[in-house]
Amino acid sequence: MAPPPTDAGWQPLRRPPRTGGPLGLSRSAFSRLAVVHILAIAGDTLVTMALAGSLFFSISPGAARGRVALYLLLTVAPFAVVAPLLSPVIDRSRGGRRALVIASAASRAIVCLSMATHLDGLMLFPEAFAVLVLSKTHMITKSALVPGTVAGEGELVAANSRLAVLSVLAGFAAAVPGVIVLKLGFLGAPWVVRLAALTFAATALAGFRLVRPVAGDDQLAPIAVAEAELHTASVRMAASAMGVLRAVVGFLTFLVAFAFRHDNAPAWWFGIVLATSMAGSFVGAAVAPRLRRGRVEERILQGSLALVVAAGLGAVWLGGRPAAALLAGAVGVAAGAGKLAFDSIVQRDAPDALQGRIFARFETRFQLAWVVGAALPVAVRIPSGAGMGLLALTAAVALSSYLAGLRALDHHRVLPPPVAGARARARRWGRGAPPPG
Repeated sequence: MAPPPTDAGWQPLRRPPRTGGPLGLSRSAFSRLAVVHILAIAGDTLVTMALAGSLFFSISPGAARGRVALYLLLTVAPFAVVAPLLSPVIDRSRGGRRALVIASAASRAIVCLSMATHLDGLMLFPEAFAVLVLSKTHMITKSALVPGTVAGEGELVAANSRLAVLSVLAGFAAAVPGVIVLKLGFLGAPWVVRLAALTFAATALAGFRLVRPVAGDDQLAPIAVAEAELHTASVRMAASAMGVLRAVVGFLTFLVAFAFRHDNAPAWWFGIVLATSMAGSFVGAAVAPRLRRGRVEERILQGSLALVVAAGLGAVWLGGRPAAALLAGAVGVAAGAGKLAFDSIVQRDAPDALQGRIFARFETRFQLAWVVGAALPVAVRIPSGAGMGLLALTAAVALSSYLAGLRALDHHRVLPPPVAGARARARRWGRGAPPPG
């Protein structure tokens, strides 16, 4: 029989620590980053809603092709600032990344307060441009912060997937108060922008809760150029595959827009294609962690390209507007899952000290790829059937090239120093499983 408790040994009962939460979040470094990202996406959504009826978005796919081409070029401009100017700041120190998240959110709050008084004036253009630059800065910095919030490389896809899913949910959640404020005649778009400013201010405050680097571990180690090239060979090949997927998205968007316009399709068909594309992106982000459980990130990228090939050929065979909607959904799945796989490859293989500038560089290239893909149906009228066939052929060539590149890298890889080499071999043979023989 156990002795009765004594006063000296008595301890008050304590509530067990909470280790989980919605969508697998916990009170951890990742959960704090997720909260910051949710608030930032909500603010971006509110800004987009406020600008939707303003001068800034007066250019539509039905406008003259020259004006649409100018719009495409303007989408690249924010990356031209982020890549060369801000990416070195992202990579200066881990603490600097945290500070940049806070600074970008606080700056967007200030710019939004000014924008609220200029929605019908020319000052809207530089202010909207500043918000876009700061938004891209946040996205790139967020991607560089993810590896420090997970326990190992195998969790990267799951972490990126949760952030992507949370982004979609945050966008829908922010749209509700945005619509309510827009519908109130005495408030309108200026107050939606002010609501965005309040959201960005909350983002900056939440940024102070991001986990600080351990003392003495703040500075990122310098990386020799040769070693960086060795580490990023897999990244460059993955970027080529992802660039094709992004070009396919841009191409399909404007192919369908001009084809529907030419055929005088009802406006609700545009809505169907847009909805299937968004649903596909959400599904791609949701299923990527399940795919990662049995496959490495490179296999997910290969599967994304193969899906585009199969869906493109199927759309050519079916024909018509429903085929375009189904193809948009399949491309959304492929681009959503492929982007998570690419981000995880960068976070896994690229040196920590280079991740900021690598993300900035390739995001710029991806946006250029989107613009090049979109520019083709803008510059030349392409029948929808021929365009879908061209889309499938492009994805097939990219898939073949990616597979050949991976085989070449596997056979001719120059192994890095012992520790990094062990990690590379573990990745090659399946996350810790010993190599054959």
